[in-house]
Amino acid sequence: MSADEQVQDPASDQTMTLTEHLGELRVRIIRSALAIAVGMVAIVAFYDQVLDFLIQPYVDLCAEKPPEFCDPELATFSPTEGLSTRLRVGMYGGIIVALPVLLWQIWRFVVPALNAKEKKYAIPFVASSLVLFGSGGVLAYLTVDRALDFLISWAGEDVDQIFSVSSYVSLIGLMIFAFGIGFLLPVLLVFLQLAGAVRPRRLLDSWRYALVGIFVLAAVITPSGDPVTLMMLGVPMLLLYFVSILVGWSVVRRRPAES
Repeated sequence: MSADEQVQDPASDQTMTLTEHLGELRVRIIRSALAIAVGMVAIVAFYDQVLDFLIQPYVDLCAEKPPEFCDPELATFSPTEGLSTRLRVGMYGGIIVALPVLLWQIWRFVVPALNAKEKKYAIPFVASSLVLFGSGGVLAYLTVDRALDFLISWAGEDVDQIFSVSSYVSLIGLMIFAFGIGFLLPVLLVFLQLAGAVRPRRLLDSWRYALVGIFVLAAVITPSGDPVTLMMLGVPMLLLYFVSILVGWSVVRRRPAES
């Protein structure tokens, strides 16, 4: 291939200058921000229903426990807390609603660095990311009552449990994002294997380091910091680590035949 043909190849990363890369990044960020704004408006429009859904695990926990264990009614402690909570719920929900657009924009930004065969993984990348993030979010939602049970029990018998709505929303929102991002680990590892940055055998040989690193990462990103949440996030991430090695190995081993 001649130098002129290389310059004209849109799939080559060498065809874009630094200015063009920055311009492309700006376009992707603007589109992502617009998608989040639209999702945020939609979530705010159904704020009451969304808030009831988020509070339900805490209400169920208080219903199972004695009356003195916790109060299912959340409170606000400042005039602006209601507005800030509504905006926070809208922001969290807007990002989740806009997640397909965000993932597609990320893929379109990194696709020039991939060859023609690797670009065919666009739909599997977006679809698997959505499924994994959604699975992590569902697991976080199902786990939050156990985390609250553990945390409340350590507060002491003479302490009245009255939570502000903003602190509760922040906790469950950050838990959903922590679990969702943690479940995206195999997507990142498979991408690195496709890009040739790491080999499946190297990942398999490093499983002991991965075990420690995964649980350290789970401890860092979980907002509650309790051992129940740590195990509920760390164990699935470790299993997904080995799944990503299997997927990467099955893809990489076909390359000699395809080439």
